[in-house]
Amino acid sequence: MNLKDYVASIPDFPQEGVLFRDITPLMADGEAFHEACEQLIAYAKKVGAQVVAGPESRGFIFGCPVAHELKIGFVPVRKPGKLPRKTISYKYDLEYGSNELHIHADAIKAGQKVLIIDDLLATGGTVEATAKMIEQLGGEVVGCAFLIELEGLGGREKLRNYDVCALMKY
Repeated sequence: MNLKDYVASIPDFPQEGVLFRDITPLMADGEAFHEACEQLIAYAKKVGAQVVAGPESRGFIFGCPVAHELKIGFVPVRKPGKLPRKTISYKYDLEYGSNELHIHADAIKAGQKVLIIDDLLATGGTVEATAKMIEQLGGEVVGCAFLIELEGLGGREKLRNYDVCALMKY
């Protein structure tokens, strides 16, 4: 199955000159969604993941089925003010402005092998921030998996210290 057949390309969204890769058709098709999850599950097994971490919100959509199938935990990585217990956070710069992510302070055990799953690798800032928090908690990032990688935006270079898997590249 060619997963790219289930990704819509939307010109000039969210602004003129941008070609947006819309994965909602893939998520809406049961067979395509299943195939994408199966490929992510195979990668999780290959790297020996003991827990999956996913940034909101699409990291949840793809990370939870992987964790469920492997009978391992899922750790949500959220925006400020969304997690109810003690958290640690990481602030990082965007092209225009900054962003901040949080993870529960007790979410990762020392030495635990963590796979980060998100929908898209562009500049790599979100997953780099996620990896830094996991490592701060004593976890080992064994891989970073994405549905799509947008090549040429520096994301893979930013994550050069990690094993990176992308199911599709544009």
